[in-house]
Amino acid sequence: MEQIPNEGLPKVAFHEPIAINVEPGKVYSWCTCGLTLKTPFCDSEHKKIEGMPYKSIKVQFDKAEEILFCQCKLTKTPPFCDCSHKSISHKP
Repeated sequence: MEQIPNEGLPKVAFHEPIAINVEPGKVYSWCTCGLTLKTPFCDSEHKKIEGMPYKSIKVQFDKAEEILFCQCKLTKTPPFCDCSHKSISHKP
């Protein structure tokens, strides 16, 4: 497997959260590296990063509700959006 250098990570997927209607009892695996093609959820791309410094964060909910998942990967409350995306600049 080709290794991805651990530089410039985590990758900012989007500069805004994504609202997901979660199902009770279902396990959600949130991507921490930003390389997933299934944002905001993990597709195991982190396993290709040199030294494997990233892993998914698994969460489960007791009730059906709308959750704001972070997509910038800078949240201090992973996997939930804490508006950290507002503190970074982005190029259109």
